[in-house]
Amino acid sequence: MSSPEPEADGPITGEPCNVMVSAGEASGDMHAAQALAALADRGTKVRSFGMGAGALERGGTELIVDCRDLAVIGIVDVLANYGKFRARLSRLRRTMRDRRPDLLVIVDYPDFNLKLAETAKTLGIPVLFYISPQVWAWRAGRVARIGSLVTHMAVLFPFEVAVYERAGVPVTHVGHPLVDDARSGFTPTEARRHFGLRASGPLVTLLPGSRRGEIRRHLPVMLDSARRLRAAIPDCRFLLPLAPTLDRATLDEAPATTGTSLASVLADVSLPLEIVTGDACHAMRAADVVLAASGTATLETALIGTPMVVLYIVSPTNHAIMSRLIRIPDIALVNVVAGRRIVPEYVQKEATPSALADELRSLLTDQSRADTMRAALAEVSARMGDGGASGRVAALIDDMLAQTRRT
Repeated sequence: MSSPEPEADGPITGEPCNVMVSAGEASGDMHAAQALAALADRGTKVRSFGMGAGALERGGTELIVDCRDLAVIGIVDVLANYGKFRARLSRLRRTMRDRRPDLLVIVDYPDFNLKLAETAKTLGIPVLFYISPQVWAWRAGRVARIGSLVTHMAVLFPFEVAVYERAGVPVTHVGHPLVDDARSGFTPTEARRHFGLRASGPLVTLLPGSRRGEIRRHLPVMLDSARRLRAAIPDCRFLLPLAPTLDRATLDEAPATTGTSLASVLADVSLPLEIVTGDACHAMRAADVVLAASGTATLETALIGTPMVVLYIVSPTNHAIMSRLIRIPDIALVNVVAGRRIVPEYVQKEATPSALADELRSLLTDQSRADTMRAALAEVSARMGDGGASGRVAALIDDMLAQTRRT
């Protein structure tokens, strides 16, 4: 059940198969689009439709639901947006019943996507679940439900295979698509030149997350940390790459929680902050240090090799719930993959501007500490493997479509 290279009957030719895909966030949208592109490269013809955003749409997927306004964090945000989620889910369920796809591919976004998988099961439609929820960290009981609804799991990390094998769930380790994606191709100097920045002087890249809730909670703290760091290191500058699913208006709103608009921050000559759209990997490469929200950005930064400090803030209610459920000591994926804490984490009340600024200053001024962290990040990069995840997912899709055709 855990073979890294699934064997298929070869590319399916003739009439295209219908594949429904459901990705609820920017990263899932990108990974799903890459898998479908790899499927096309294999010569398999499909008509794809479902939920996603720009990457899937550009790749030719018909968007029944645009996910760009659905990215929320924790049970409080989910409840606040329950009506919106229910309407989108109902629309996708109607589409599934009407079109009867040959395969449903769900990508991450488990609470929503498993409800969609329930409908697929009642219709006899096979389900591939790409990117497992973090059942090894919290809510392990979800494995049984996943096994009852999903035909096959495609997981990112080797240690996830045993979790599903113990429960009798068919599973394949495909690797992490970030291994192929997180490549800049620039030297740090070239990356700075790409953004029109001078080559010398300390530079910190801020990665507050791709969801609006993350922006609202993290960006004000990051900006305050940046001001404090600037006071200690006057020539320090800052770079803020904007996720493709966000726009400038989102950033203008985010710092309102502290009463400071982004416009006023940008007008403050004491904090030189360059905002760019996309180019996150180049922004990681350009930086001496990254201040990142916990999430896949920490793995991207590790693959790039830039030292980092991690923070994460959710609502007090969400934190109270999650802290009772999480079973691992570290939450940053870079630390989880490393098996130990190699980058500092600051969560909730610990994520103060003063503490974050002190950590950033230490990494900027203590070359030995920065080099030690780079060596540890290189170990994480080696553990992530050689890439090719999208191609392996495409092979799984091919195999599952071939089985559907045979039945």
